[in-house]
Formats: sequence, structure tokens, C-alpha cells
Amino acid sequence: MCGMPAITIRRAAAADAAGILGCLRLAFEPFRSAYTDAAYQDTVLTTESLSRRFAEMTVLVAVDSSETVIGTIAYKISADAEGHLRGMAVRPECQGRGIADQLLARAEEELITGNCSLISLDTTEPLERAMRFYERHGYSPSGRTQDFFGMRLIEYVKSPGK
Repeated sequence: MCGMPAITIRRAAAADAAGILGCLRLAFEPFRSAYTDAAYQDTVLTTESLSRRFAEMTVLVAVDSSETVIGTIAYKISADAEGHLRGMAVRPECQGRGIADQLLARAEEELITGNCSLISLDTTEPLERAMRFYERHGYSPSGRTQDFFGMRLIEYVKSPGK
């Protein structure tokens, strides 16, 4: 698994569901104790909540040469031309190999093609590495926060093309 360079980024199919759920659980397990139970379940998803995500968002996966899901991200475009990212994860043994960069680039490319005027994402305080990753890719805290099942959710934004 994660044998570079045969990584493909593509739109997820229903057959990828178990791989997506496994990827999310593995990626977020190190942060489990920092999450409330409800926040963790909403982050790692269930079969039912993943099905809803498929209905509401475009889900991308990074797969290796054996079609194993090693990364994922989802996005949608709202009525006001804002793109929103959610559910970015890379399996721990595959992190640090540029897979997250590829997933983010593909999602941003599709949002820009969809004429988004702003791209947003939300993250939680325990995900400091993720915050640094997004900041390196041009995202900035908007100053908006909200409650996420008893945790503080921090919004980051980016203007496309920056």
C-alpha cells in the first residue's frame, strides 16, 4: 500500500464506501480522545452518513495500483458560488507523500471550474497539522467559529487562484 507513484485521484463510486470509511477511521483515530463522541462519529462517518455525503457532495478518492482507498476528500458548490471542502483524510502509513496535496489540488480545480468565488473548509482545534497544511495552501482563518457537537469548529477560507 502507498507504493508510489501509481496513485490515481478519481471520483468515488459506491464500491469505494468501505475503503473511504476505513481511511477516515484510520486517519482520525489518533485524535479520538480529543473529540466528543458525536463529533468523532460525524467525522469518521457511518455507512448511512457516507451515503448522505455521496448524495450531497462530490467525493474524491486517492487509490493505489490495487484500487485501495488511501485518501479522500469531498466538496460541494453552494447556491452562492461558494465551494466547501469536507472529510479530507489520508491513511497514516501514506501521509507525507503528497497525496493530500493531490487530493486538495483536484478538489480545488473542480471548484474553480465550477466558478466558485470562495472555497471554505472547517477544522477542529486538535488538527493542528491539518491547519498548517491548509495555511501552506493559501487558506486563512475567517474568524468564524461554530459549535461542532461540543467542539469548536474553525472556518478557513481561500479565494480561488491564490
